[in-house]
Amino acid sequence: MFLPNSRYANVKTVVTKTRSGREITAVKVRTLPEVTGISREIKDNDQLDVMAQVLYADSTKFWHIADANTELEARNLLSPTGRVILVPET
Repeated sequence: MFLPNSRYANVKTVVTKTRSGREITAVKVRTLPEVTGISREIKDNDQLDVMAQVLYADSTKFWHIADANTELEARNLLSPTGRVILVPET
């Protein structure tokens, strides 16, 4: 269902029914681990995938940075400029 490097690759799925009776498969809520890392100030034009490529040599690992912070949507991590985020050591 997910690529091997997806944050959801090892998350269990559940099958449930909608109100109309249609069966759907969903992933369970995954618990976010505590992470250590370094603080990094957001600069103009920063992108999580570019940061991940530089730090981890894999742009698809952007989600490690997103998970280390509290925003529900990764794109919100990059605003405003000057904000300090946690960048994990992976």
